[in-house]
Amino acid sequence: MSLTARMEADARLVILKTLAARRDEGVAPVLNSTVFEEELKRFGIRMPREWVFAQLDYLAMMGAVIVEPQGSVRVATLTERGLNHVDHTRLIEGVGRPSLASVGARLIAESMRGSE
Repeated sequence: MSLTARMEADARLVILKTLAARRDEGVAPVLNSTVFEEELKRFGIRMPREWVFAQLDYLAMMGAVIVEPQGSVRVATLTERGLNHVDHTRLIEGVGRPSLASVGARLIAESMRGSE
């Protein structure tokens, strides 16, 4: 896999995990592209807005998110298919694979909330 393809796959995973984290917090899994730009910077991925839009378009094409233009940003909503990728139950080609450790931590957190 080329360096460019690897960076794109990693960025797509960051986008899906960022959306999934919202759901874990009990908030609708919806965010705008500006949030993704900032989150990607935390992982050393500093790319222009158009590049982030292209990653969102890819995820939408794969059925992982629904994307809606809103002025100068795009709003993405996580779909069941995108969540399945984050949960490691149905992987999506061209998206980085989540670590099994992160999946396990998420499942533990969910079970702890369910027992409250």
